[in-house]
Amino acid sequence: MEAPRLVASDVDGTLLGLGPLVSERTAAAVARVRESGTPFVLVTGRPPRWVPDVARSAGHDGLAVCANGAVLYDVGADRVLWQRCLEPVQLSDLADAADSALPGSALAAERVGATAFDDDVRQFVAENSYQHPWAGSDQVDVSRAEVLGHPAVKLLVEHGEMTSGQMAEALEAVLGDAFAVTFSTDSGMVEISAAGVTKATGLADVAQRYGVRADDVVAFGDMPNDVPMLRWAGHGVAMSGGHPEALAAADEVTAPSTEDGVALVLERWF
Repeated sequence: MEAPRLVASDVDGTLLGLGPLVSERTAAAVARVRESGTPFVLVTGRPPRWVPDVARSAGHDGLAVCANGAVLYDVGADRVLWQRCLEPVQLSDLADAADSALPGSALAAERVGATAFDDDVRQFVAENSYQHPWAGSDQVDVSRAEVLGHPAVKLLVEHGEMTSGQMAEALEAVLGDAFAVTFSTDSGMVEISAAGVTKATGLADVAQRYGVRADDVVAFGDMPNDVPMLRWAGHGVAMSGGHPEALAAADEVTAPSTEDGVALVLERWF
């Protein structure tokens, strides 16, 4: 591939190593991308409020595709440009499907306001029995009716006795293609978005804004929620040690995030 005209990267397990911030080498590579005039975009399962610290450590103040493609966030302006929501009736249908396919599961919902830290919106609400797979969760425990009662950019389903892959398979058998089911950890949690919403659709919107074709995009990722993006981009790069589905979807496998695998590839061109 010639030098890409747009660079897109997942965050956790890809741009980030073991710590919460981008390494010096990777940040330097991102800086050279931006200095060349090439757009750089974060494409993550994270909601906007979990993006600014990472973006600052990468020297990035541009666009971020968040919530697996359901939100486009302008980091520098601290503004949500658009969001693709699940409506309450859809959330209720999904809860019924989860109860049927995954008895004993618990639910949480991600909501987004006009900015990353919009005080007018309860952004992450969960049933009391919901156990988030990541430390430092900022969930607010509420009733199931409250979880399902307002539009959300994604519904999260957790089960303490299943892997995420097993959960996704069971839900997809019930839901078909009526919703987008994926996961970014194999710790017993899946994420559900509106039909057709993926990291690829969010990234495609960004590429269109910059007038860049898919063939001229390089994208980095490591988990099943990255697969649509890795397939869509002209050159998809998976991280060594990533999920088998991501490795199979990629055109290339680079070093793991703990060894600056993103920088290793970008340094060819920048």
